[in-house]
Amino acid sequence: MTLKDKLIKKQETPSLKELEGSKRWYKSATPKFTLDWWIKWTASLTLLSAMVLRGAQQFPFIDLCLSFAGCAGWVIVSIMWKDRALIMLNTTACIILGMGIIRAVAGG
Repeated sequence: MTLKDKLIKKQETPSLKELEGSKRWYKSATPKFTLDWWIKWTASLTLLSAMVLRGAQQFPFIDLCLSFAGCAGWVIVSIMWKDRALIMLNTTACIILGMGIIRAVAGG
């Protein structure tokens, strides 16, 4: 077997039997395409969009709103997962971001 064949063989996806018996291959801990999966990914992409705006230092109010929406999505997911650390973190972030939005709207 040539080196090229060995490299190609290494990149192949293992069979289900190999996955079940292997300690080297890990499957995702969360199921795919469930309600929490969709909210999680939507919230994550929303937060990444807010970070892009923050990094570019453009549209700070939209950045606040997107950050709030992303954190609110993660609050929903963390409640669904019953993960108290994520609930505390994202609820606190929502409060802080909400205060920033109120301040921006009130003109302060």
